[in-house]
Amino acid sequence: MKKILSLIIFTLLSISINAQSFIGAWERYHNSEKGEELKSVVIFSDGYQSISTYNVKTGKFIYSNGGTWTLKDDNITEKVEFDTNNSERVGSEVTFKVQITESVMRIVESEIEFQRIDNGEPGELKGAWLMSARIKDGEKKLRDTSRPRKTMKILSGTHFQWIAYNTETKKFMGTGGGTYTTTNGVYSENIEFFSRDDSKVGLSLKFNYKLINNEWHHNGFSSKGDAINETWTLR
Repeated sequence: MKKILSLIIFTLLSISINAQSFIGAWERYHNSEKGEELKSVVIFSDGYQSISTYNVKTGKFIYSNGGTWTLKDDNITEKVEFDTNNSERVGSEVTFKVQITESVMRIVESEIEFQRIDNGEPGELKGAWLMSARIKDGEKKLRDTSRPRKTMKILSGTHFQWIAYNTETKKFMGTGGGTYTTTNGVYSENIEFFSRDDSKVGLSLKFNYKLINNEWHHNGFSSKGDAINETWTLR
C-alpha cells in the first residue's frame, strides 16, 4: 500500500518531460552488499551523461559508466562509451523508462530514485568537454577529438567528472570527480573520488581558466604537482 501511495504522489507531482528537465546533477545514497554507504552521482549535459559510484566515507571508487543519451517520450536511451564493470557494453544501447519531478528522478523498472543536486546552474563550464590540446615544454600539441581515445570532463552547475577511455578498444584508463566552483577566473576542484589513487580524495585544486571562442583554457598544477596547460572543447 505504501509503495502504491508513493507512486500516486510521484505521478501527481511529475512534470512535463523534456531533455532540459534532466540537465544538471543528481545523487543517490545506498548501501553495498557489505553494508558500506555508497553515493552515486549522475551528471546530464546536452547529449552526454555519466554516473559514478563511490564510498561516502573513504571516497573509494566503485563504478562508472556513461555515453550519449537521447529522450523519447518518457524513455532515455544511452549509447555506452565506457563501463568500468563490463567493457563489452561499450557501443551497445540501453533504454529505460523514467519519471521526473523538479527534485526527484525515478528509474521506473528498478524503482531507483535520485535527488536533484543542481539544474546546471551556476555552471559557467557546464557541458561535456574533450581535451583538444596540451602545452608541454612550451610546445602546443593538438589532439584529434574525433579519435577513439578520449579524455572527457563533464560538468553540471556544481559537480564534475573526468574520464579517460577508448571507444575502439573499450579500455577504461581512469576517472575522478567531485564538486567545483568558478570565481574570478579561478576554477577550483574538490576531489571526492579518484580511481587511480584514493589518497587524492579531499584535495582541492585551483586552476586559472578562460573561455575563448567556446574553448576552455585551463592551467595550474595537477594532483601530483605537475604543471598542466590544457585546452578543452565542447562536444
